[in-house]
Amino acid sequence: MAEELYIGLMSGTSMDGIDAVLVDFAGARPRTCATYHQPYPQALRSALLSVSHAAAPDLHQLAQLDIELGEHYAACVEMLLRTSERSTEEIRAVGSHGQTIRHHPHGAFPYTLQIGDPNVIAERTGIATVADFRRRDIAAGGQGAPLVPAFHAALFHRPGQVRTVLNLGGIANISILSATADADVSGFDTGPANVLLDGWAARHLDAAYDADGHWAAGGEVLPELLRHLLADDYFRLPPPKSTGRELFNLPWLERHLSGTEPARDVQATLLELTAQSVAAAIRSYAAECNQIIVCGGGVRNGALMRRLVALLQPAQVGSSAEYGIDPQWVEATAFAWLARQTLEHKPGNLPSVTGARRPVILGGIYPGIL
Repeated sequence: MAEELYIGLMSGTSMDGIDAVLVDFAGARPRTCATYHQPYPQALRSALLSVSHAAAPDLHQLAQLDIELGEHYAACVEMLLRTSERSTEEIRAVGSHGQTIRHHPHGAFPYTLQIGDPNVIAERTGIATVADFRRRDIAAGGQGAPLVPAFHAALFHRPGQVRTVLNLGGIANISILSATADADVSGFDTGPANVLLDGWAARHLDAAYDADGHWAAGGEVLPELLRHLLADDYFRLPPPKSTGRELFNLPWLERHLSGTEPARDVQATLLELTAQSVAAAIRSYAAECNQIIVCGGGVRNGALMRRLVALLQPAQVGSSAEYGIDPQWVEATAFAWLARQTLEHKPGNLPSVTGARRPVILGGIYPGIL
């Protein structure tokens, strides 16, 4: 069988680097051919965090970061091809999510902004690039996120089984897959996952994250702090809904702190915040779910996974690796799949998830070198 090769690029809310995956869609299920992860240089990550948190970002800096990120994405593609011993001619397209800088799908003029210039990717690699996936859904009245539930449904739906796919990235989101093929998929962002945990760990451990949740596991949950955090209006909003660093960030956390709380106990409380907000969302909107498939970087947080298992029993909670796809590469694979949908003139959004008026073909196509 002839291969049908796409590359997916993903850099999420955690802003830790770029995931690149080479996927073959020729068979009944996508086949991962090669993967590559490139961490962001510290200076680049600091600049991205700065512009994403700034009330009025410097336009010159933002425009330069757009180009700089495009160069990094292109370098990832080239490294992936080199390590997999593939040529550019074999790849039909690159699907690039871009780096989200601001997500504001509300108000009179809703918007979302992802940077990482696809013109640079297409020009440097010579491969057609599909990018800017989210804004067409917003133009159609949707939230522009989450977009991965359509891929989750294509990959993980099984007749007769009610499944929830839980992505633990910077933000946690769920895709609820019904037992019948003709029922709408639902899903939404439940709230913070790694974004607060990583930020607090970076401040107090001088580390990018709390490895395996070990630091949090040694702390005590602060009930009053947890109550205040869970009282945020976002958790009570009905879907469709989506969120990001604009809401859940360290300044948001600091507004709830007295300054006397032990740092380790705050970390334990943040882990409990993620676990409880995820579990409440699943209990409220997927009460009949009997299988929870977990992907994203949070799978590597053993303390968080143990807490989710306890809160969600008797449902079975397991890594997507048990279902045939490594949890680290699910989102990058999703954007390779979305690029394929775009080139085949098929919708990539699910109105039942995003709230859009109708299914739409997502993204812009930037041709490769002829």
